[in-house]
Amino acid sequence: MFGVPVSSVAQKTTSHKVVLPFYGYAAASLFAAALLILANSAAFTGHYFHPRILAITHILALGWATMIILGASHQLVPILVEGSLYSEKLAMASFILAGLGIPLLSYGFYYFEMGWPAKWGGRLVVLAILCYLINLFKSISRGKQDNVHALFVFTAGLWLFITAFFGLVLVYNFTYTLLSEDTLHYLPLHAHTGILGWFLLLVMGVASRLIPMFLISKYRNPRLLWLIYLLINTALLGFFFLYLSTVLINLIFIPALMVLAAVFLFIYYCYRAYQARLRKRVDPQVRISLFSVGLLALPWMLLLILIGLLLRNGGEQTSLALAYGFLVFFGWITAIILGMTFKTLPFIVWNKTYHHLAGIGRTPNPKDLFHDGIFRVMVLAYLAGLIFFTAGILAVQLFLLQAGAVLLLGTAAMYNWNVFKLLFHKKPVT
Repeated sequence: MFGVPVSSVAQKTTSHKVVLPFYGYAAASLFAAALLILANSAAFTGHYFHPRILAITHILALGWATMIILGASHQLVPILVEGSLYSEKLAMASFILAGLGIPLLSYGFYYFEMGWPAKWGGRLVVLAILCYLINLFKSISRGKQDNVHALFVFTAGLWLFITAFFGLVLVYNFTYTLLSEDTLHYLPLHAHTGILGWFLLLVMGVASRLIPMFLISKYRNPRLLWLIYLLINTALLGFFFLYLSTVLINLIFIPALMVLAAVFLFIYYCYRAYQARLRKRVDPQVRISLFSVGLLALPWMLLLILIGLLLRNGGEQTSLALAYGFLVFFGWITAIILGMTFKTLPFIVWNKTYHHLAGIGRTPNPKDLFHDGIFRVMVLAYLAGLIFFTAGILAVQLFLLQAGAVLLLGTAAMYNWNVFKLLFHKKPVT
């Protein structure tokens, strides 16, 4: 999802052999999830605790978003700390373990088989994240630079491990009584540990570094980033405490307000970076990433509405809950990945193929390594698909869901076409 320009990676970049497989796996996972969404559109008219929806959610969360973040952060962290990645072998181990575990776990959810497929899938994913976390800690601890961005990334990694380990406990809770309540009761804790602790913290920490970089903006405000960091982590800890409390549960809107405050502060940070940019023309890849920043506020406002209705009426709002989850995974997370992929992956491929020729021969521009026209059509299909599918969830209309699913599948197909065009790019024979 994230990367850095060639000028920054030339000396400290991790080998492309470590980074690129994550991109390919993530692209294939996006296509698989979109295909399953189309095949199971009717499931989105019911409850979110549905085997098909659970499987699709984990393919999007782990196979799509997490895999691309893991791969790209192996390249980015050394740049943040002005050091090198501790171990490329650990990075490859995390890829192999997660690559094997995610399909097993997804299969277990899809057919609601909580035996060996789901359990082994969960174990392998936890081991993969442990490898990543050790690599991250070692890389940061021996780096030359300590900064708030690196702390965002490491803390997000810790929350990811907690999310995965707790998820494995919930899988076991289907067949063994490990917890006092059933798995469904703890699902909001598991989901929001991942959404807030892993995705939101990671995206904010890294995007606050990369968006000014790609805008060529001089805006920096570490104090604001520290405030955002504290708000998110305090909100998540508060959410755990209040959710598990039978007395203070009515105060659960407070952590949600804290997260919303952090979101608006982050939007303000990006807006100030946009205002202070030196490059007035903003390319389409950065525009879709900036759009994702604005889109970030939508699911959290929806979450506040959900909490308000829950506290007032006491009943579940399944359509709103589904829309909230969909806007998180296929909304702001997917939007920023779609933009950043084609801002960063071309640089990685260019660096692999043409870096040795820089200054001594003609080389293509990194942006010429993928098809810009397909990228632009992909963005239009994505926006239309997001609107149709979200409307279908809220209106409980299968036709809208299917129309949105077709557009999202088209988005995934075009994304894959461009990604694999980049991954298989070779220097022309002269």
